[in-house]
Amino acid sequence: MSQTVLITGANRGIGLALTHSCLRRDDKVIACCRDPYHAKALHQLGDIYPQLAIHQLDVTRGEEFLALKHTVGEVPIDLLISNAGVLGPSRQGFGETDYHLWGEVFAINTMASLRLAETFFQNLKDSEGRTLLCISSIMGSVGANQEGGHYLYRTSKAALNALTRNLAMDLAGDGIRVLAMHPGWVQTEMGGEGATIAPDESAVAILETLELPQAQLSGQFLSYDGKALPW
Repeated sequence: MSQTVLITGANRGIGLALTHSCLRRDDKVIACCRDPYHAKALHQLGDIYPQLAIHQLDVTRGEEFLALKHTVGEVPIDLLISNAGVLGPSRQGFGETDYHLWGEVFAINTMASLRLAETFFQNLKDSEGRTLLCISSIMGSVGANQEGGHYLYRTSKAALNALTRNLAMDLAGDGIRVLAMHPGWVQTEMGGEGATIAPDESAVAILETLELPQAQLSGQFLSYDGKALPW
């Protein structure tokens, strides 16, 4: 059955692949990105799929959330995907912390997911799907961290995982399922050289995992292939 999906960071990488995968299964997609004018790949999809709507959203700007909410109105959103994210600066080891950039990484990787949930809470609640998916990372796992380093990125994703768990409890009474998911080591600009999974492969697996029995329980941290991950 066709769903209405809203995706942030939809202009490239995993976000673009998720957008395409949702369109291929005949979903209506509200694709959001910081600079729609230059989102060539999104517009190419729009030429093929009339059910794609492209909107501007810089996830660090509260006024753009309000503008998007005004545009979307009361349309029920079955699947809300908080995907926009950044790796941060190349140097993130001990003693190398840029505290200003740390705030920016947190604003995008963590705070934006809560703002998205609060802005579109009623749209989610009024839908049949009622699912909020936060694209996280295994690097946000405290239990799986055996390497250290990457302070900005790791802490922002660990905080996102905590946020996901919190939202799952707070929204349980409204029937909203909230999940954090690791997309794998994906061949994107962020994934870098050596990444092992194509964006389309990750996107298809993410959507399939959402339908698996083990993904029906809210408040979990899962891999794209459905495996439970340590917090």
